[in-house]
Amino acid sequence: MTKIRLNAVRLLVPALSAAFFSLAPVVHADALPDINRLLKQKQYSQALEQVDKYLAGKPKDAQGRFLKGVVLTEMNRQNEAAGIFTKLTEDYPELPEPWNNLAVIYAQQQQYDKARTSLEMAIRTHPSYATAHENLGDIYVRLASQSYARALQLDSSNAGIQSKLTLLRELLTASGHADQVKPAPAARTETPAEQPAAPKARPDASAP
Repeated sequence: MTKIRLNAVRLLVPALSAAFFSLAPVVHADALPDINRLLKQKQYSQALEQVDKYLAGKPKDAQGRFLKGVVLTEMNRQNEAAGIFTKLTEDYPELPEPWNNLAVIYAQQQQYDKARTSLEMAIRTHPSYATAHENLGDIYVRLASQSYARALQLDSSNAGIQSKLTLLRELLTASGHADQVKPAPAARTETPAEQPAAPKARPDASAP
């Protein structure tokens, strides 16, 4: 039978968090907003070129590194992006945004246990991080659907399992989720956000 599939957890890019400002080197006000604008316009090659130029002069800049990870994810260069986000979690473990974006990549690779762990780390750093909570719920639904599907393979006559799978499909349809995991270019993008008040906040063009 067809397995239920969720769209990818949200890839983050709106206003930079206070933690990011306190931990990262000083940022020139003009460079990163221009890169973020190119990203929002889906001019990924130009954005990558610009962020590489920016990082050439500031190779350890946390905001620039994060933005490069976002650009690479949008270009479907997930392994490179995962390397950047992983290093950011090592250098700045208290920042939730790299953990969240790392979970996006794991979800796309169907590594749901790793995605769950990354989201739990994001929530541990910022318990009020609504986006990570929503994403974690999506991952739990995905894991549940896999378990139900496996159980149904082992016991195809179990009407209760079939009913649960049907309810999950109806839930996903009602919530507007697509029937398969979306690649990163189709996911919403944000930059590290200060205590996101809502999981569906739009990117802030005035901030990197």
